[in-house]
Amino acid sequence: MKIHRLVFSPIQVNTYILADDIGKCAIIDCGCYNDTEFDELKTFISDNNLKPVKLLNTHLHLDHVFGNRFVLQEYGLKTHAAREDENNLLSATLHAELFGFSMPDPPGIGTYISGGQDISVGSIKLKCLFVPGHTAGSIAYYSEKEKIVFTGDALFAGSIGRTDFPDGDHQTLLNSIRDNLLNLPDDTMVYPGHGPETKIGIERENNPFLS
Repeated sequence: MKIHRLVFSPIQVNTYILADDIGKCAIIDCGCYNDTEFDELKTFISDNNLKPVKLLNTHLHLDHVFGNRFVLQEYGLKTHAAREDENNLLSATLHAELFGFSMPDPPGIGTYISGGQDISVGSIKLKCLFVPGHTAGSIAYYSEKEKIVFTGDALFAGSIGRTDFPDGDHQTLLNSIRDNLLNLPDDTMVYPGHGPETKIGIERENNPFLS
């Protein structure tokens, strides 16, 4: 298994490429904003002999879906995401304008997922963890075998996600993190939606929002 991180858009979204040993891969939170970034992602996938088989979203805020239409056009993949987050997808274009960006309407959800569901990426097995609070339908993707979790904007190194958006809720996010992320083993590597990696044990002991 290999994990590659590419950082896209002025909002600096972590787009992850999770690949198994024969190159089947998932694109997680495709944040490509313009043609230059689309070309960067396409070249990276080609140069590394990867075959995208899944598009996964942790949530559907505009910065995490900038590249979804590109992935559909280039690789024929629609996203896996929670039904509870669909309103964010429907309002993404309007929100982009409010933040000074422009984007075409992103494609709809291709496959609805929910907490507890298992997803395969080639030979890699992931479990969906429901972690609402930053958005109503935030999902983390966890591999017990590989000791990794992709947390989107729920949990960061030393911080947690914003909850001042219409469907955000601070206490719900804290409950989600404590019930569904901090119960993972301490050595589980955390790959967040923005910023550097961390570990569950480090966040349990040091994250000021969780003390």
